[in-house]
Amino acid sequence: MGKDAFLKLLVAQISHQDPMKPMDDTAYVAQLAQFSSLEQQSNSNKMLELIATQQQGLANTQTLGLVGRNVTVRGGAVTLGTDGLGAVAPFKLGDSAEKVSVTIRDQSGNLVRRVDLGAQQNGRVDYRWNGRNDSGLAVPAGRYSVSVEATKGNGQQVSVEQESTGRVQAVSFDGGITKLILDTGLSVAASDLIKVQS
Repeated sequence: MGKDAFLKLLVAQISHQDPMKPMDDTAYVAQLAQFSSLEQQSNSNKMLELIATQQQGLANTQTLGLVGRNVTVRGGAVTLGTDGLGAVAPFKLGDSAEKVSVTIRDQSGNLVRRVDLGAQQNGRVDYRWNGRNDSGLAVPAGRYSVSVEATKGNGQQVSVEQESTGRVQAVSFDGGITKLILDTGLSVAASDLIKVQS
């Protein structure tokens, strides 16, 4: 119940009390104390909302400083350049895996390359894609998505954390969520930021 409704209820209670049996002073004071407490709580909530809004604004302003910077984020996207060096698609395994496979697709979702990396120890794996498809032919420079699957010998899935690097082109605040938009086409939440490079 809001403070306005509480006050209306209290006034109505006083207006309709039995004159022969008026409200006890102690009960009346207790209800006034409840109203005062409710009003203070309502005002505190408004102040907390204002502080939260101001903090979000400051955080958004700081995030704008990432535009133009090279960053590493959680996610699976790479940009294949024209230098012939391929692209690095690092990932981290939560446990040792008997079978690790990497799948690369183009922007339309078409399969480009599938690579079996065999058994891998837990921890970071720096996989480098040579920029070629399953037929061994060089593919055009551009953006590609990378997905990694890892399983143990019994077929149990192993957790995989993928990393992607790129330059921040823009920052979006749509829906109250701060997102970084990279030149790789990847859009990730600011909370997925791992590293910022100068």
